[in-house]
Amino acid sequence: MKKPEGRYAWTATVGEKGQIVIPKQARELFDIRPGDVLLLLADVKRGIAIPPKAQFAAMAEHVFSDGEGEA
Repeated sequence: MKKPEGRYAWTATVGEKGQIVIPKQARELFDIRPGDVLLLLADVKRGIAIPPKAQFAAMAEHVFSDGEGEA
């Protein structure tokens, strides 16, 4: 079976304190570094998602914008 381009799957083990280690390949692919803050989005039916850092910044900017310039 051929892997779809741009699609990945990894596993992570949850430790006793509820922490997970993001696999090295995933950290490198998404430029995740020590001290970075990640956003976890969850849906009971669909699971947990960790959006890219750039998407997090764009969402935060939208949420905290003052609304000027919007129609």
